[in-house]
Parts: sequence; C-alpha cells; structure tokens
Amino acid sequence: MMTVHEVSKLTGVSIRTLQYYDKIGLLSPAEKTDAGYRLYDDAALERLQQILLFRELEFPLKDIREIIESPFFDRKKALQQQIELLTLKKKHLEDLITFARGIKKTGVKNMDFSAFDTKKIDEYTENARKQWGASPEFKEFEKKSENWTDESKKAVYDSFIQLFADFGKIKDSDPSSPEAQQKVKDLQAFISKNFYKCSDEVLFGLGKMYAAGGEFTENIDSYGGSGTAEFVHQAISIYCGK
Repeated sequence: MMTVHEVSKLTGVSIRTLQYYDKIGLLSPAEKTDAGYRLYDDAALERLQQILLFRELEFPLKDIREIIESPFFDRKKALQQQIELLTLKKKHLEDLITFARGIKKTGVKNMDFSAFDTKKIDEYTENARKQWGASPEFKEFEKKSENWTDESKKAVYDSFIQLFADFGKIKDSDPSSPEAQQKVKDLQAFISKNFYKCSDEVLFGLGKMYAAGGEFTENIDSYGGSGTAEFVHQAISIYCGK
C-alpha cells in the first residue's frame, strides 16, 4: 500500500488532484486508515495510469470515468494508442530540436516552419477520442448510465458477466444449436437494454472483438472457461448469418 503522498511523489500527480479524483469517484483509494489517510494498492495505481493516458488525449474527467468503467474498455488498446501518440510527440520534439540547432548554426535564415506542424498529432488524438467517446454507441451508453448508482452498475455488470458464464456451460456444444442461438439473442437484447442499440451489424463486430485476443478474450474465457470467447464468436456469426 502507498500513501497519497507517496503516490503523488511517484506519479507527479498533486495530492490535491488525487483527493479530487477520489471526491468525484474517478480514483478511490483501496482503503482508508482509522485516521482517514488514503492508501492505494497496485490496482488503484493501474487505474491512475489509465486515467493519465486518457488525460494525454485531452478527455474530460467525466468521460474517462465512463470509459474505463465500461465493460467494453480495452486497456491494451488504450495503451497502444498512448504509445503511438507519444511516438508522434517524440518525433515532433526531435524535429524541433533539429530545427533549433539549425538556427543556432546558420542564423534565422530558414523559413521552413514544418517543424512546428502538429497536424499528425492533432489528427491522431482526435481519431482516438472518437473511437472511445464520440461514437453513437458510447453516447447512448453514457445517457443510459448517467443515473446509475454504484449498486445498480454492479448489478448490470454482474448480469453481463453471467451471460458469458452461461455461454461457457455449453461451449463444447454446437454453436448453431437452438440453446446457443437463444443465448446470443439474450446477449443482444441485454446490450440493447443496458448499453446501446445492438443491431446485428454491431453484434457481429462485438463477436469478432471477443475472439480477437487480448483483454476481451481473456476476460470472457475467465468467466466461462477457455474457448468461451471463440464459441461466442461462432454463435454470433451464425446468428447474424455470416
């Protein structure tokens, strides 16, 4: 466990900011001492990393909370985007350094201002923001979840997880069976009711994502057992006529 002072020193995030994140429910400490001191564990530090990644993409704090608490959040995807963004920023800084050294050597004779161009960084940042927060599905999810309490949110997510656990019970059967197809129908209805309108097209995209490897596949397989994600993908593909 780390104290708020230790976390602040480690991360560079001010104590006041950490206290504010706790106040708005964005980053709560793992526990508090009898004296009221905040203590943070590894899970809290990992969540803080995710928050800081999205802050680099200039997301509002409210959107960040919705995104990282969504059952569709993919930490690996977010990290890869941050790596790509930092790589672009690194190149931009290197270009500026080269430009400045050229001026130092030859004087202010170079009228090329391309080193100051941040268009690629701005475009990448905007595209990443659209992927996470500007899609119609996310906007609908944001609206549906705005009045959720912690208890109601847990109830929804627990029910969502249970759907995949139920898929796991039949993962060794035929994905085209009536039972498997009914479970796909139930999954589609659940997503439409609790998250956003889940058309067959959207559902098919989710199915591919479930079996594509990474965090989604790992999580689904942890709920239903190894091979569950692939089984769900096959059942969804049949359901959508693909």
